[in-house]
Amino acid sequence: MTSINSNYLNLQGSYLFSEIAKRRTKFIQDNPQAEIISLGIGDVTRGLPDAVTKAMHAAVDELAVPGTFRGYGPEQGYDFLVNAIIENDYRARGVDIQSNEVFVSDGSKCDVGNIQEIFSQDAIVAVQDPVYPVYVDTNVMAGRSGLFNSEIGRYENIVYLDCTAENNFKPSLPDRKVDLIYLCYPNNPTGMTLTKDELKVWVDYARDNNCLILFDSAYEAFITEEDVPHSIYEVEGAREVAIEFRSFSKTAGFTGIRCAYTVVPRELKGLDKDGSSVIINDLWNRRHTTKFNGVSYVTQRGAEAIYSAEGKAQIRSLVDYYMTNAGIIRDGLRSLGLEVFGGVNAPYIWLKTPNGLDSWAFFDKLLSEANIVGTPGVGFGRSGQGYFRLTAFGSLENTEKAVERIRKLSL
Repeated sequence: MTSINSNYLNLQGSYLFSEIAKRRTKFIQDNPQAEIISLGIGDVTRGLPDAVTKAMHAAVDELAVPGTFRGYGPEQGYDFLVNAIIENDYRARGVDIQSNEVFVSDGSKCDVGNIQEIFSQDAIVAVQDPVYPVYVDTNVMAGRSGLFNSEIGRYENIVYLDCTAENNFKPSLPDRKVDLIYLCYPNNPTGMTLTKDELKVWVDYARDNNCLILFDSAYEAFITEEDVPHSIYEVEGAREVAIEFRSFSKTAGFTGIRCAYTVVPRELKGLDKDGSSVIINDLWNRRHTTKFNGVSYVTQRGAEAIYSAEGKAQIRSLVDYYMTNAGIIRDGLRSLGLEVFGGVNAPYIWLKTPNGLDSWAFFDKLLSEANIVGTPGVGFGRSGQGYFRLTAFGSLENTEKAVERIRKLSL
């Protein structure tokens, strides 16, 4: 029989959101009359903006005509989208990004998982805890994690940066040598952020210690506070030490359309086995062009429309809608005396489970007694035990209904 990659056997249980879906399906089968409100997985509900659908319809019409038909496009993205990204997401904020540093893809989840392929298998990885599971699981698959220690609930070779109420869910710098640091801000799952000065501490650390920051800023459009940077490249020196991941999924309803991009500055360097310097941008470009055929022309025209005047107004309306939901959840839970975080610069609300319930016990209570699906905090890591994540991506009606159902619970 064919040998398999044994690192996959070191993965713990099923993927978090697959497990949630499994439990939700089982509950519905047993309770077909239940009206479920889903505030768990971060999928949007408002649909695509008009500017996007118009642009995509026009692009489809182009593909029907031999003279304007397009087949394979540039793997890194069409110039029209890359240039729109640079002008609106970076130069508008005083950040200089070049066209050969932007790589359009089919999702940030894919990119944050795939990026680790270009680094040494013995690279030491640091992750926040709680954390988006993909950061950890893809490094387990690659063989960097070591064995899972069930007694402490962690992998032996991964460096965990605890994010707890005691440090306001902002991690301390690593206490040992690391090579790759995954940071996500605004944070999933806690909804917390770093100020520019706080983020500069991490950039300075990476520069002083020759490590690389993998910065997931998929939720930057939800930032409302002035001192919170939208890009890590707003911090001096970040181009030398950081790769940034961005997504259109939550801001423009692209969860089913799939379009994102990753920025890899040319200043980023790594070392080969002989100690010679290698440009990381070149490695990612080779990986990208070898394993990916590019995002469809139709999708990229839709993404370009986000940056039009009409598109920007519609995106702002979408973001405001979801952040209104976030405020309703946050204020509603606080009125019940619950300890709540997030929901100010991010569409996630992170709450302390009441009465000492563990995360999955609270999941079961919400599902069985209020017919609400959320996400157990422990699914994001050991430090998430005793916490729970709710999303603001439901409809306004369901969001208000969910808060009212929670009010009626015995907490």
